[in-house]
Amino acid sequence: MASALFMEFLDSTALSTALPTLSVAFGTDPVHLKLALTSYILALAVLAPASGWIADRFGPRRVFMTAMVVFLAGSVLCGFSQSLAQLVLSRTVQGLGGALMTPVGRLIVVNSAPREKLVSAMSWFTMPALMGPLLGPPLAGLILGVADWPWIFFINVPVGLLGMWAVARFVPPLKQPDPGPFDTKGFAIAVVAITALMGAAETVGIGLVPWPVQVAITLLAVGALAAYVRHALRTPRPVLDLRLFRVDTFRASMMGGALVRIGLGATPFLLPLLFQVALGWGPLEAGLVTIGTGLGAFMCKPVAPALIRRVGFRQTLIASNLLTAALTAVPAFFGLGTPIPFIIVTLVFSGFMRSLQFTATNTVAYADLPKEAVSNASTVAVVTQQMALSVGISFGGLMLHVARGGGDVRLTPDRFLLPFLAIGFMSSLAGPLFRRLRPDAGEHIGGRATARG
Repeated sequence: MASALFMEFLDSTALSTALPTLSVAFGTDPVHLKLALTSYILALAVLAPASGWIADRFGPRRVFMTAMVVFLAGSVLCGFSQSLAQLVLSRTVQGLGGALMTPVGRLIVVNSAPREKLVSAMSWFTMPALMGPLLGPPLAGLILGVADWPWIFFINVPVGLLGMWAVARFVPPLKQPDPGPFDTKGFAIAVVAITALMGAAETVGIGLVPWPVQVAITLLAVGALAAYVRHALRTPRPVLDLRLFRVDTFRASMMGGALVRIGLGATPFLLPLLFQVALGWGPLEAGLVTIGTGLGAFMCKPVAPALIRRVGFRQTLIASNLLTAALTAVPAFFGLGTPIPFIIVTLVFSGFMRSLQFTATNTVAYADLPKEAVSNASTVAVVTQQMALSVGISFGGLMLHVARGGGDVRLTPDRFLLPFLAIGFMSSLAGPLFRRLRPDAGEHIGGRATARG
């Protein structure tokens, strides 16, 4: 299952490293290239609400394999793109595949693992996926040094084919409960709400569309969101079950995790621009330094289950959030005279703390949910997370636009002070939500109660 996540994260981190190169190839402002990142997330977030029902109706393994085929087709189309508009459309196709890969993969793992070993299962599930961020930046730098940017997408083909063989060989078929009729009305309202909300976040304050259009999109988003909340609370089987937010652990995971993911979404967009445009580094040099984040995340995965078991979910979430927010803001002070070893160490620690944060957040979400709610919970989780990542990219772009004074002023290191401080502050807002958790939250899945007994 993790093979698909590896491919997805390899692609996204390599693309982030290549943004300055693509801005030259397509003759567009680097800030506008965030459309290549958010178009993928938008497509993923729009289709993801239906992923749980589709997996239950047609079988998780079959749906997962189909999603990988769609993702590979989108990758090939990306490589043949001749303009930013074509790249955005091709990334949208990729997102349609990713919309089923991520939640269905998580569904298979959560349903297959014993509850008392769920932390370890989720940690091992995401560990191979961390190789994507680890290899993506230097691989992109190497490709851009010896070939051309389309090979960033073509490299997915052998990885994806190998992953499909692994899924066919090792993933057993799972029998899912009857999902009942599809909530077509709820899905339509959710699509409008998600599209309008992410469209409003993407266009606000940067002059892409006239302000009356921005206001209209925002009002549409608020109205559709209110309509869906009303629909979901009155429907027995809504496409996104908002009643899950009544569970304390799930609510803290979704809302707190979303705030942290705003920083996670903005960082891969801002760092390549800081290193390659503001500091004047080459793609390979920037990629080798950025590898520190993936290395730190990879180092955390074997440690996370034991650490959570020792101190509990609540204390892990509070402490890791404080350190994650601080480390997210540190690149604000990177400049021409900043020692490269200091930058690498900062990124390693940042990756470590983020990985710990998300291991705890992603796992505690399922602590108090019945097994029959896992499918819908996984769907809600993916939609929430992807929307937060998209808002993070848009928020980082907006802060950078404000720091430039709204014009085409050259990107210098000082222009990144506001964006990184802003996303660090946003990440820190998750702390009060985690403090509301009870001290023994998630003990029966973290293994702490067993260890104490």
